Amino acid sequence: MACVPLAHAAGADVPAAASAIAVPNGRASERLNQSLALSASQGAIGNTLGEHSFGDSRGGTVRLAQLRGKPLLVSFIYTGCFQVCPTTTRTLKRAVEAAMGALGPESFNVVSVGFNLPFDSPDALRAFAQQQGVHLPNWYFLSPDPATLQRFADEVGFRYVPVAGGFDHVTQVTVVDARGVVTAQVYGDRFALSALVDALERALRAEPAERESTLGLLDRVRILCTYYDPVSGEYRFKYAILLELAGGLTGVVVLALFVARRWRATRRPGRDGVSARAASVARP
Repeated sequence: MACVPLAHAAGADVPAAASAIAVPNGRASERLNQSLALSASQGAIGNTLGEHSFGDSRGGTVRLAQLRGKPLLVSFIYTGCFQVCPTTTRTLKRAVEAAMGALGPESFNVVSVGFNLPFDSPDALRAFAQQQGVHLPNWYFLSPDPATLQRFADEVGFRYVPVAGGFDHVTQVTVVDARGVVTAQVYGDRFALSALVDALERALRAEPAERESTLGLLDRVRILCTYYDPVSGEYRFKYAILLELAGGLTGVVVLALFVARRWRATRRPGRDGVSARAASVARP
């Protein structure tokens, strides 16, 4: 499995509209439980997506039924985010371009769904797509209504909760096969391109969905490494994690050096060729 960062928010109050929309997915004022969020994400594998309609950034409406018959990649974004969501989208763009080269330019579709309502409007999503340089005809930036957002997020296992200043949420790309069945989750804002291309290729071959059972150490570290800064309006790296890790590593290094120095001291030869400890014992 690739990485699973949680975009982690802190700061000023969440707009009431955003809170009202996200509360069914998680109660306001709660933190997102990463274990439960990952369990829900993996638990969505095997789900069949319902029939939903979205406002399209290009104008008009897009229905999921229009995208059936080909695999589909689904990501959730937050247009007010200036780091994690753009990074995820650019990584996804590179993976999509690689997959198009390997599997064919018209072999699958992509949707990016804005979940910070009402702010992630079709106009905001159109501006976001332009900023990320996404101009692919098979990639749609979609704005749901609140009820559709809740149902669709549940179906694909996307979890988020409003917190002071924004949201805690899972960063994932959901792979859906041509029948509308969720077959895989790819996690992280900088996932390996091969992870998504391989999952997409399996969806094209209609292979049975498989759930992941474990997370690597890197995944667990990255889960905790980003947070939302409401002052700047950006997701930032959580440097406190690095400080904690550095402090722990420093303590280990200092202890190791101390033990090594003590060991060398006991093994250092005295003037008569015996060890320093032996010399000290022999000395009256």
